[in-house]
Amino acid sequence: MTLAGWTVALFLCLAPAAGASVGFQTASIAVAGDRPLRVGIWYPSDAAEAPTPLALSMQIVAPDAAMAGSRHPLIVISHGTGGSFADHFDTAQALARAGFIVVAVSHTGDTYDDRSRALRITERSGQLVRTIDYMTTEWRDHGAVDARRIGAFGFSSGGFTVLSLIGGEPDMALVAPHCREHPAYFDCQLTPTMGAVAPTVPAPVAHDRRVRAAVVAAPAVGFSFAPSGLAKVRIPVQLWRAEADTILPNPLYAEAVRGLLPRRPEYHVVPGADHFDFLPPCSDGLKAAAPQICGSHIDRAAFHATFNAQVVRFFRATLR
Repeated sequence: MTLAGWTVALFLCLAPAAGASVGFQTASIAVAGDRPLRVGIWYPSDAAEAPTPLALSMQIVAPDAAMAGSRHPLIVISHGTGGSFADHFDTAQALARAGFIVVAVSHTGDTYDDRSRALRITERSGQLVRTIDYMTTEWRDHGAVDARRIGAFGFSSGGFTVLSLIGGEPDMALVAPHCREHPAYFDCQLTPTMGAVAPTVPAPVAHDRRVRAAVVAAPAVGFSFAPSGLAKVRIPVQLWRAEADTILPNPLYAEAVRGLLPRRPEYHVVPGADHFDFLPPCSDGLKAAAPQICGSHIDRAAFHATFNAQVVRFFRATLR
């Protein structure tokens, strides 16, 4: 079957009921001793959708609409360095249209407008734990969340975050020798290019046993989990690598993670893709503001049709 045929087949078997739409809202989550977390939330709704601005993009959603149904599985999304909760809106919409509630976090101090804490990467998993707490006990529609079916999605630094969340224990002492050997790599350029300050003693990562399945795309700092930092990860993982990743080059990131996971992941290598192809196709406004993340040697829209369908399929199978 061709790629196009496989994509059509996936959508036919994963298609939601006719008339299903996606509600969307934003929220601010209080965090003890820190700034509130900004999140975007996508969820099933029966309300009419309309084109709605989101950052520099446009999405088709029903803003602040009522929730449809109940007992929905929850997916929490973690973005890459310098991003925001808007970064994976198309994947969030695909999941919501398939019956999931999705919450994406803007990680404090590691967003497009504030990168001061980009090197405090071990703090991020605790922000996901707080977000899950909020969604299952405090959010206005928390009664519609099935707290027994929770998954996590992470890209780049968000991939590291999710691996930490599900039981990974990184050794951050490995970063310094890595950067002495590869000073030009993106992760070794965060201090000079973004003004990020590394902590003297990294915060311990936070784990959450409520998460039962994870999708990890192009994980940053994958090498830091060697030799046994992923030994406690026992849940299903869908792992993605861009074949031509120029930001996190093979084999020190996704490939390193694949070799360290004790349970064989569902592994996908995207032919010809670069790192930022895991982000949605860029709007004209985003192309003008951030051209470095918009270039591509593949048909990004076609890839995302397949990528999103595969993510939906995986979570449907593992969060039954």
